[in-house]
Amino acid sequence: MEVHELAGKKAPGAMLTDLPKLVTAYYTLRPNVHDPAERIAFGTSGHRGSSLRRTFNEDHIVAVTQAICDYREANDITGPLFLVKDTHALSEPSFTTALEVLAGNGVDVFIQEDLGVTPTPVVSHAILTYNRERDSGRADGIVITPSHNPPEDGGFKYNPPSGGPAGTDVTRWVEDRANEILKGGNTDAIRIPYERALKKTSTRRWDYVGRYVDDLRGVLDLEAIRAGGVRMAVDPMGGSSLPVWKSVVERYGLSLEIVNPVLDPAFGFMTVDRDGKIRMDCSSPYAMAGLIHLKESYDVAFGNDPDADRHGIVTRGAGLLNPNHYLSVAIWYLFQNRPDWNPGAAVGKTLVSSGMIDRVAAHLGKRVLEVPVGFKWFVDGLIAGSFAFAGEESAGASFLRKTGRVWTTDKDGIILNLLAAEIVAKTGRDPGEIYTDLTRRFGEPVYERIDAAANAEQKTALSRLAPEHITASVLAGEPILAKLTDAPGNGAPIGGIKVIAENGWFAARPSGTEDVYKVYTESFKGREHLLKIQEEARRIVLDAFQAAGL
Repeated sequence: MEVHELAGKKAPGAMLTDLPKLVTAYYTLRPNVHDPAERIAFGTSGHRGSSLRRTFNEDHIVAVTQAICDYREANDITGPLFLVKDTHALSEPSFTTALEVLAGNGVDVFIQEDLGVTPTPVVSHAILTYNRERDSGRADGIVITPSHNPPEDGGFKYNPPSGGPAGTDVTRWVEDRANEILKGGNTDAIRIPYERALKKTSTRRWDYVGRYVDDLRGVLDLEAIRAGGVRMAVDPMGGSSLPVWKSVVERYGLSLEIVNPVLDPAFGFMTVDRDGKIRMDCSSPYAMAGLIHLKESYDVAFGNDPDADRHGIVTRGAGLLNPNHYLSVAIWYLFQNRPDWNPGAAVGKTLVSSGMIDRVAAHLGKRVLEVPVGFKWFVDGLIAGSFAFAGEESAGASFLRKTGRVWTTDKDGIILNLLAAEIVAKTGRDPGEIYTDLTRRFGEPVYERIDAAANAEQKTALSRLAPEHITASVLAGEPILAKLTDAPGNGAPIGGIKVIAENGWFAARPSGTEDVYKVYTESFKGREHLLKIQEEARRIVLDAFQAAGL
């Protein structure tokens, strides 16, 4: 993909979303229920879209919320529902609509005490702490966020009582029921006016942020950070982590500067991402250009996306760390500095994460369990403590409390950011320096993801590949050691193929939202070897298409 001419530069005014038009469209445009593109698609990250495209409108939110109410009733979920939102412009009207339906159905709803914004990991923490020691009356939650997506997008996701992303069985149930309600003109939905909903005794104000911040010392050594005088900066990127970071500074007396305290639903302060869009992606050097520019002024700096489930770490020497690099450093540090963790607890990683993680874990004597893409696959392991750390290549991770008990079952960009400061305080070195040491010990991988065009039939063929369809026996000059269509960590289908050799691998899987397939590649033998892997990966995929008659 070519780099846009504005990438890394402040977004010009002409690029900003027309917010009045966006919110008006939420209330006035109606989806065509006969058009699949305008129906509800409730995947692992819930339903996403834009009111301007008729894919995220009031009708969608009424139907999805009612479907969640119906799911709760069908599955005897009788505790409170934690309802929160982020800072995207469509989150506020969606919150209003959702509360009207939840209150209409008599659901006990806990909302942020100041009607403010709340990050995704804070909700996961709230659900788990509420449900601790409870066998009945357990809580669940709705998080209104499209994560790092552009300002014109909206998102609406459901976290069941496990606290993390809902599994496929749950999302399929909600999606089917929501589309049934939508097709019926939302006549099955029960709804009361917002003012009445706020005043109902079943609607309760809840201090999400205070409870989360007070509990942070159970997962991090904040006293070491404070005593070490680690100088930090954080960019909340206009997101819901801002009140958390303010509270952390006040509560723990850390030397932490919030370099961008602005909440602007147009995100007009952002620098433009690689493709010329405004996207609050804390793993992108273009979106994080402002913070990277300040790297010399701090011992470590970090950012979060708008719902704070992702992290981005900036150091003086490395600039913005590649997410795979930081995951490797975090694993290296944590498993040597959490003595109360179960020695048998494993590292959980998605199958498209770096092989450096495997080499680090092997040196530490820890098992690696590789699962398909999606944080939902880590939920049960984090609850049971069989995963001490779980991470994915897209800058999302969580880990256990210092005692070895579950902290969150959703990605937590806040604790991953503060962990970088703990590493500096306890080792005297920043994560970039430690990663350089790891490459000297285990080799220096080159990792890259590329996208290639694919129509619907080709994407389907790729998702149905079997190992026997791959006839190649060599990858970039090395014997192929494994051809995987199921994840070795849990046996779940990966929706594509992964091919592994001693010093390199590739994985190919279709995009769920675009007419492309994604090829993840990595080499421990340099860029030339990586390019050979990419070339052969394309050929293997194209051969599979040809064999399928496409």
